[in-house]
Amino acid sequence: PNDPKSYEAYVLNIVRFLEKYKDSAQKDDMIFEECGSVPSELKERGEFNNERGERKVCRFKLEWLGNCSGINDETYGYKEGKPCVIIKLNRVLGFKPKPPKNESLETYPVMKYSPYVLPVQCTGKRDEDKEKIGNVEYFGLGGYPGFPLQYYPYYGKLLQPKYLQPLLAVQFTNLTMDTEIRIECKAYGE
Repeated sequence: PNDPKSYEAYVLNIVRFLEKYKDSAQKDDMIFEECGSVPSELKERGEFNNERGERKVCRFKLEWLGNCSGINDETYGYKEGKPCVIIKLNRVLGFKPKPPKNESLETYPVMKYSPYVLPVQCTGKRDEDKEKIGNVEYFGLGGYPGFPLQYYPYYGKLLQPKYLQPLLAVQFTNLTMDTEIRIECKAYGE
């Protein structure tokens, strides 16, 4: 963390990636709409054809990414040795995620459950990584560690050219420094 050159490329990638998530890029009310600040059900926007033209897309606020939003910390935690990673799911046309039921989540600790969120958990990939990973904090819409359903399904580039995938920010606040750590983040659901 002492040498800005060591993390500059990571910070630059995050800055570039989040550019389209800035409020100024989501002004047009003909394209963007408010979809709430708490997770809710899938947002159906009609048939997957061109009859109704372009479909609106949900706005996504950077502030939901908390410590990893870049609003208060332009280095996304890297300067303090508490790096943030931004996670997204790939765009899949027509994908309607189904979160797991609360009872089926006993295999891992859910910080905060919602039936309208596809939960995510990040852990060390191997046993030796697990002890080096330290504390993990999640920042997403409504404070949930996952992807809210109201951003799905995705209607494709033609019908939703400005579509913004929901993001989840993950911050590692107590990593073992100067050592390689393999981290795996899994989304649970179908």
